[in-house]
Amino acid sequence: MSWRNGQAYAQDLRDRVLAAPGVLREVAERFGVSQAYVCRARARRERLGQTGPGAQHNHMPLRLAALEGALREQVARAPAQTLRELRQWVRAEHGIEVGTTTMFKTLRRFGLTLKKNHPARGRANAARRRPGPPGLERQTTKPAGRSADLPR
Repeated sequence: MSWRNGQAYAQDLRDRVLAAPGVLREVAERFGVSQAYVCRARARRERLGQTGPGAQHNHMPLRLAALEGALREQVARAPAQTLRELRQWVRAEHGIEVGTTTMFKTLRRFGLTLKKNHPARGRANAARRRPGPPGLERQTTKPAGRSADLPR
């Protein structure tokens, strides 16, 4: 019986491990599983009364999945709002607290984009576009490399 990473042990192996008498080390060696697995399986049976595998949380349901329509309407109504403003709207209207990253990823999954940049970013871009003091124009230089007049 082979076990691949990320997959649960078969139920018949679980039952045999849990039914086997002895200490952790002996049971683990007899069935070719880790001591940690035997310990966790026994603890799960004692704590929850379950012998089957636990739920794998590879895919967590989206916290804002039910709000897709409302989010689409809100973004269409006010596309110039920031992620922070949209988070505040979700908290006020729907009572769901989410982080900025969660909001960004949710909007991206739904194919929605906000049209407004953060105010500080706009000021930084404007400062870069302004010309510098007179006499300090940028000089363009050729990239470093071989000169055409040097022999090869």
